[in-house]
Amino acid sequence: MGSGSLLEFASKRARLAGKSILDSGNPWFVPLDRLRSDAQSRGRSLVSFANYDYLGLSDRPEIKKASAEALERHGAGALGSRLVGGERSMHSEFEHAVADFIGVEASLTLVSGYLTNLTIISHLLGVKDLLLIDELCHNSILAGAKNAKAELVAFRHNDLEHLESILKEKRGSFRNCLIVVEGLYSMDGDIPDLPKLLELKYQHNAWLLVDEAHSFGVLGKQGRGISDHFGEDPNDIDLIVGTLSKALVSCGGFLCARQEIIDWLRFTLSGFVYSVGLSPVITATAHAALDIIAAEPELPEQLRVVSEMFLAKARAAGLNTGPAIGRAVVPVMFGDLRSTMLASQELLKKDIYAPPIVHIGVPKDLPRIRFFLSSRHREADIDNAIAVLKEQDFQAAPAIESVF
Repeated sequence: MGSGSLLEFASKRARLAGKSILDSGNPWFVPLDRLRSDAQSRGRSLVSFANYDYLGLSDRPEIKKASAEALERHGAGALGSRLVGGERSMHSEFEHAVADFIGVEASLTLVSGYLTNLTIISHLLGVKDLLLIDELCHNSILAGAKNAKAELVAFRHNDLEHLESILKEKRGSFRNCLIVVEGLYSMDGDIPDLPKLLELKYQHNAWLLVDEAHSFGVLGKQGRGISDHFGEDPNDIDLIVGTLSKALVSCGGFLCARQEIIDWLRFTLSGFVYSVGLSPVITATAHAALDIIAAEPELPEQLRVVSEMFLAKARAAGLNTGPAIGRAVVPVMFGDLRSTMLASQELLKKDIYAPPIVHIGVPKDLPRIRFFLSSRHREADIDNAIAVLKEQDFQAAPAIESVF
């Protein structure tokens, strides 16, 4: 007997997922252009803490010019898979530039950052392999892990002693072993201990994949990522995954590895082979952003100053910022869902856009507002946001001290 229509199924699943949250208003999918124009009509300006423009490049004239010239010269479409439809010289030029900036041998770009994790993890591992992931890794990593045929084990977040115990217990029973972490965790704003990870990788003959979606352009004196932050050789990381949608203000993903590995993936990685290449406009936009980051190493430093300022002021106000280290992402935790929703609403009344994070992507008992910082945020922007949160009677969750 059937289980009813798709409409009935979707309605039930929506209720189970917490549709009732929306009864008091929907803070998501808000049209930013309308918010900005509404604020301007009142003689104010909208301050967004909800976007990934960490280095403030999204409206730089150089990037707009590069995008427009690419559209005029090459047209809008990607027009096919690069393997069978051919590619434009700008693809390889950009990939070489990414590799040179990070300090590795080669890179490969894909049309989606999410797809990059989804496709690479399952591509690497088989039934005789072991996959170890941090329990707070992004959904794209979890989805890629579920698609892999390897044995999957999650270790406690940033607990490398737990990871080491798993390696000692299990590594010897498997052909290959892949460890997956993030360079900067997008919900908590903390980072892993890369030197210790590299030590474990070599001790146990494992591979290491680091997702640098939020750490590229952010960590390190030059914004080259977590290896730059710790002073390690990026070539010691077997696979670096990145996105074009954060510091590079575009859309897509990339992989960095040794040249021979990238050469192999160009012919075998399903997410690359069976997807179109980056469009000319996206490629030109990301490349122009990368050129700016390389030419202006002061940008990551400006972001660090802004981020640490926000973190210090939030903690001084008694807000729970969890284990955040003060780089681009700083969450403010609340004791319950209602407090989180109210706090977001109060911010928006003051033309501060910072939507809540509830249920999806975070533990249900730790709802939060996640503040994305930009090098262009002013101290007044931070003070205004902190003041709203401090003035309201919100119940904060117990504080967690940062490890780093």
